[in-house]
Amino acid sequence: MEVKVRNRSVLNSVKTFVALHSVLQMSLLLVSGYMKSSISTIERRYGLSSQKSGLLAAFNEVGNTLLIVFVSFLGSRVHRPRVIGLGALLACLASLLMALPHFLSGPYRYGRADRESGSRNVSGLCRPDGALDAPSSNGTCERPADLAHRDVYPLLLLAQLLLGVASVPVQPFGISYIDDHASRKNSPLYLGIVLAVTAIGPALGFLSGAFMLRLYVDLDKMSADEVELDGGDLRWVGAWWLGFLVASCLLFLAALPYFFFPRTMSPEDQSGADESGVDKSGADESGVDEKLQLDIFQELGLLHFLKSFPGLLRRTLRSPVYLLVVLAQVNLAAVVAGIGTFMAKFIEKQFGRTPGFSAVIIGGACIPLAVLGTVLGGVSVRRWNLGIGGAGKLCAAAISLSLFCGIPLAFTGCPTQQIHGIFPSRQATPQCSSACRCSGESFSPVCGSDGVEFTSPCRAGCVAAETDGADRAANFTDCRCVGGADGWAAPGTCGGGCGRLLLPFAIALAATCFTSSLSQTPSFVMILRTVSARDKSLAVGIQYMLFRVLAFMPCPVLYGLVIDSTCVHWDHKCGKQTSCLYYDLDRFRHRFLGVQGLFMCGGLLCFLLTLLVLHKREAASRGANGSVYELADEAGKGREENRGRS
Repeated sequence: MEVKVRNRSVLNSVKTFVALHSVLQMSLLLVSGYMKSSISTIERRYGLSSQKSGLLAAFNEVGNTLLIVFVSFLGSRVHRPRVIGLGALLACLASLLMALPHFLSGPYRYGRADRESGSRNVSGLCRPDGALDAPSSNGTCERPADLAHRDVYPLLLLAQLLLGVASVPVQPFGISYIDDHASRKNSPLYLGIVLAVTAIGPALGFLSGAFMLRLYVDLDKMSADEVELDGGDLRWVGAWWLGFLVASCLLFLAALPYFFFPRTMSPEDQSGADESGVDKSGADESGVDEKLQLDIFQELGLLHFLKSFPGLLRRTLRSPVYLLVVLAQVNLAAVVAGIGTFMAKFIEKQFGRTPGFSAVIIGGACIPLAVLGTVLGGVSVRRWNLGIGGAGKLCAAAISLSLFCGIPLAFTGCPTQQIHGIFPSRQATPQCSSACRCSGESFSPVCGSDGVEFTSPCRAGCVAAETDGADRAANFTDCRCVGGADGWAAPGTCGGGCGRLLLPFAIALAATCFTSSLSQTPSFVMILRTVSARDKSLAVGIQYMLFRVLAFMPCPVLYGLVIDSTCVHWDHKCGKQTSCLYYDLDRFRHRFLGVQGLFMCGGLLCFLLTLLVLHKREAASRGANGSVYELADEAGKGREENRGRS
């Protein structure tokens, strides 16, 4: 036996599998987190509405939901490590497809059309006797690159679909493979390591996005000296595609070892019946039952399984406690979907921050504190030995505290800056710029000396510009719409001017994420203790299926619709509406956070109803016991009376 252990390959060790699988799952979630950190940048680059970007974020759940039942059915029938490796390679391909639109599209154009006409950097001025000012920020309509530009969105959807399909076998096959070959003593430790490392993935994705989005999108097509924008410009687009290339390389390297793992490896602690219950044949105390269940499952066949699935589903959903807890978790998952997909964009628009800075807040504060809250929730259940009722009370208390922490968020934000002709009310273009022949699709924002923002120097009636040493426009002068003939305007947006509120907002947001995550582990405990032992796996599977169908698939689209409803000025390309340029920030804040607050209240209501059901059950049980005791007392009294008479 010692010789076998000494000659064992590194890839025939469950410890090696645990380490590699942790890296793979972390890499998969890194891609997901990076995509969400870049969502507003992709919107700006390709003219997408928030509804479309929400659908894009949710589309990987489609393939995942469609295939998860079949993967669960396959179980140990397949070579699980190789299937995981194939899934990782497919994820690598999907990540490459996410970056492909950058290479199919031409250079990003943001209204500097005068490059080709000699005046390289100064554009968009009022030219009463000349041509229209700069065209749309997304380029002209005649360029061949526009053909690829129109095909970008379907390509991104396909990449997200493949990414969802690729992730289907990774976690269930990986966890079952570890549990099959680890000793009973070490299995919980190994699974805990995998889940802990996996939780780092989304945070690394957001932090990677914070770094990549500081680089200019066309860094591979032009030198740094040719870049005329800075990160604070509303037209800035970062290198969103670069992170997907890095992630694809990481996924490729993580996939290769899986093709060299054996289908079954020698379990830990093989020598006789050790403390974990494993004998020489590799079967533990429950191994006979598991093998018998697997044989029966294989004999049933897929068709019989699909036919019996509705009955199993009805039996599981018949438990009111299970159903209410799952609905509570669905409501909380809807909140997570909103924060993960659009909270970075929310911070970017509300406080005038760059996409990279907003991603740092999500990846560096919110996600780590949410992970910490999940761990502490589990520690609390174990420390106080909570039952179903105690876990339900902890969940209700956590959600109530989270709602209390989230109330200040609705009142912490910047008002919308005054935008000429757009906000606070639309008005006809005054005579001061009517002769300037301004393009309706031009977007090169400037801030007037009177504090009013204009969508272009032309709209401000500026006829001249002062340049800096690099021949860039530093100031626009003789702006007829800015306080008369002596008015001037500076490049860039005026902004809301309330950046000091960002720190209190970030603290309240982090506290909300932390307190709400305290309910995650106790709610899982309630589910596992509510259903019968034979239905636990099915109950967890149904739970995750409902997460995807009711929360992670529709909710990003819902949030996108809510955000689009607050737009006050859309960008246009070739006469077609594309992405939003300006939002009513008060409406944006109230509606976006209001929807999240409704989901939080829905989760709290479900937990309170769960406690009510448990209380009624306990009361009914006490009543039944009391009736038994009363009957026993009456019988005893009757016997005493009979004895007295006799």
